[in-house]
Amino acid sequence: MQLLGIHHLTAISAQIRENYRFYTRTLGMRLVKRSVNQDDVSAYHLFYADAKGTPGTDLTFFDWPVPRERRGTRSITRTCLRVAGGEALAWWAEHLREHGVTPGPIEERDGRLSLDFEDPEGQRLTLVDDDGAGEAFLWERSPVPTAYQIRGLGPIVISVPSLRESDPVLQQVLNMRPVRQYPYAEQPRHTVHVYAMGPGGVHAELHVVEQPGRPPAHPGAGGVHHVAFRVPDDAYDAWAERLKRLRVPNSGKVDRYWFRSLYFREPNGVLFELATDGPGFTVDEDEATLGEQVVLAPFLEPHRERILAGLTPID
Repeated sequence: MQLLGIHHLTAISAQIRENYRFYTRTLGMRLVKRSVNQDDVSAYHLFYADAKGTPGTDLTFFDWPVPRERRGTRSITRTCLRVAGGEALAWWAEHLREHGVTPGPIEERDGRLSLDFEDPEGQRLTLVDDDGAGEAFLWERSPVPTAYQIRGLGPIVISVPSLRESDPVLQQVLNMRPVRQYPYAEQPRHTVHVYAMGPGGVHAELHVVEQPGRPPAHPGAGGVHHVAFRVPDDAYDAWAERLKRLRVPNSGKVDRYWFRSLYFREPNGVLFELATDGPGFTVDEDEATLGEQVVLAPFLEPHRERILAGLTPID
């Protein structure tokens, strides 16, 4: 049983209208699903992705009016987004400055050219060169030229105080493979341990930095809620049984309508999700009009009027 890579990452925004503008206009991503948090229908759940909403390209946000995250360990600390080539990174450095964002320098990290920056709420992001490898579905209506568009999610970085606690879950439960190490850019005395999933590659890596003695993060806006890993549709039941057999406390099967999920926390407290590729975002919307209207999972449809009354339009 192998994971296929990163499925999506879900973060927190306290300024959802500004968030929508930044990710669609500045970053040029497509809003492919405009919905609500199924466990808290007072909050939007927005999904930004490629033109088709392909699994592995989704960066999503819960709309919660909370204070900023207090950074620390036991958390997801950085989200990488893939672009094709050094020329694209140079274009992005200038583009971000033109939009009031101050990026870091373009530098080589773990053998790949990278560009760090933050969104308006402090969400830590990195554009990473994927050499144009693999298929990409670019959005023709994006304000970003097709040659430079974000192609999907890259490695996700988490911080833990003790790798010894997390490693058995990563290797023995999730079948990830430790493949290499490199110094942590923000604190070079700390080491990043790279774990590969399934086929490996820039879209299928979890980077774990061990930071003993650092205080734990306090969740909030600009922080990350969870990371999801891709499982084949026909392996979902087997993964649910595997977690049960290995006595990993988890949510049990959860049907999110567009995909099916399993949630659990690794030993240092980072929330993981296993999510299927299907049925996908076009199960209830035409691909041409993805994200233009608020859509609800069927079990929420009887409450549509009340739910929409509690939401502020983001357009």
